Amino acid sequence: MPKRILIGTVVSDKTDKTVVVKVERKVKHPLYGKIIRRSKKYHAHDEDNSFKIGEIVRIEETRPLSKLKNWKVIERVTAGKTAAVEADV
Repeated sequence: MPKRILIGTVVSDKTDKTVVVKVERKVKHPLYGKIIRRSKKYHAHDEDNSFKIGEIVRIEETRPLSKLKNWKVIERVTAGKTAAVEADV
């Protein structure tokens, strides 16, 4: 069975070796047909504490690493606003 891969935005990096990633998806309302956004937060393993708030990352499903962590960060898709500002300085 293939591992699921999702793309989302890092919303918290306060815990050690863990980031919280918010994944948004668009679904059609069953009755009215309007496209609405649904989001879910995933705790993902970040071994080196290298990902910061605002970055868009790709996460992959893994074995359970703790009570809440079943995902790990594979790679950075794009840097966040704060990371781009620090790179310019």
